[in-house]
Amino acid sequence: MTVAWFHCFSGIAGDMALGALIDAGADIDGVIRMLDALPVGGWSLEAEPVLRGGIAGTKVHVHAADSTVVRTAAHIQGLVAEARLPERVQQRALAAFQALARAEGRLHGRPPDQVHFHEVGGIDAIVDVVGTCAALELLDVDRVCSSAVTTGIGMVRSAHGHIPNPAPAVVELLRGAPTQGLDIPVELTTPTGAALLAATVTTWGPMPAMRIEATGFGAGSREIDGRPNLTQVVIGQELDTQLEQGQPVVLLEANVDDATGEVLAHAIAALLEAGAHDAWLTPILMKKGRPAHTVSALADPALARQVTAVLIAETGSLGVRGQRLERWPSSRDVDRVVVDGLAVRVKVSPGRVKAEFDDAAKLARRSGRPLREVLSLVESTWRHDHGTANAATPDRGDADIGHLHDHHPADHAPDDPEPDPDAPA
Repeated sequence: MTVAWFHCFSGIAGDMALGALIDAGADIDGVIRMLDALPVGGWSLEAEPVLRGGIAGTKVHVHAADSTVVRTAAHIQGLVAEARLPERVQQRALAAFQALARAEGRLHGRPPDQVHFHEVGGIDAIVDVVGTCAALELLDVDRVCSSAVTTGIGMVRSAHGHIPNPAPAVVELLRGAPTQGLDIPVELTTPTGAALLAATVTTWGPMPAMRIEATGFGAGSREIDGRPNLTQVVIGQELDTQLEQGQPVVLLEANVDDATGEVLAHAIAALLEAGAHDAWLTPILMKKGRPAHTVSALADPALARQVTAVLIAETGSLGVRGQRLERWPSSRDVDRVVVDGLAVRVKVSPGRVKAEFDDAAKLARRSGRPLREVLSLVESTWRHDHGTANAATPDRGDADIGHLHDHHPADHAPDDPEPDPDAPA
C-alpha cells in the first residue's frame, strides 16, 4: 500500500500540498490533463523551484482572470461531479468541498449546499483542491497521513473582513486532529489546506512505518523569519508492523495463599472443565513473606462469567481480576493412531505432532510401559503412518523401531511371493 505523509511543521495550504506532491514526482502535465476535465476555463498552472529557509521546494502558481463570481458549495460539487475524473480523484475532491461546506454551514447557520464560497470558490482554490487529488492519484497513493498541523496567531483578512487566525473554518475542519499554534502572525494553515486534510487523512501523528520512495516540499508565498515556509510530503510503501487481529480472550486471575497443592490442582482441572482455553499456577510471594500461588485461566469472553464463578468457588478467593487480550493459536488437526489395540489421539500442527496426554497415560497403564516411551512411540507411529518418519520429533528420545514392527505387523510384512512354476512340488 502506498502511503503519503504530510509534515505540516509550518502549516498547509492548497497550493503547498499540490506543490509538495509535484516536488515529490507527480507529473504536472498529468495533473493539468485531469484538471482540463473541469468545465471551467481561463486558468493555467505553473510550477517554480524556490528556496524557503534554505530548503529547495516547489511553488505552484495558478494564473486565472479576476472574477466576481461567488460559487455555492452545490455549484462547485456539480463542477467536480460533471468532470470525467478518475474515481478516487473525484471522491477525494468532493469530500474536501463537502467538508468545507459543512464547516462553513455550521459557522454561518446555513445548510451546507447553500453555503457561498468566497476565496475557496475561486478558480485558483478549485485547481488547488482538484489538482492535489489528481497528484495523489498520479503517485498511486492509497492512504494519506499527517503530522500535527501548525497554525499561526493574530488576525487575517477575508471576504468578511478581518477574522481571527487560525480562521474559524480551519478550527472547525481540524476538529479531532492534533494541532499546535505558533506565535507567528501569519496564516500558516488555510481552509483549503485544512479541508484537504480533513477529507483524506486516515491517521494523524508521526511518520508511519514505510519504505520511503520519494519526498517533496511545497512552498508558501512568503519567507518567514527563522522557519522554512514549506509543507513536506513523504511517499513510500507502508510496512506492516501490526499483527492481524487475534482471537479475543479474557485472562482471569486470583492470588491464593491458603490452599493446598491438591486443592489447587483440582481448581485447574475444574477451570478447564468449565471451558477455559488454558489454566495454570504461578508461585508468588505475598505480603509478610507469605508463599502463595496465582491461579490463572484464559477463557473466551462469552465464558468469562462461568469461568470466574469456578475460580472463586474452587479457590475461595474474595475476588478475581481480569484483562482482555488477544491470542493467535496455530492451526491444528486431531488425528488418531492405534497402538496395542488402543486408539490414541494426536494433535497435528505444522512441524509438530503431540500425543493427547490422557490417552497416552491410559495406554501406559494398560501396557506397563513408561509414559515417556509411550508418548514417543505414539508420535513416531503417526509420523511413520503418514510418511514423515524423518520429521523433527519432540525431545523425548527416539522410539524403539522394534515396537513399530511389534504393533503394526501388517504394515511391514513382506508381500507373498509369486509361485515359481519351475520349482519342485
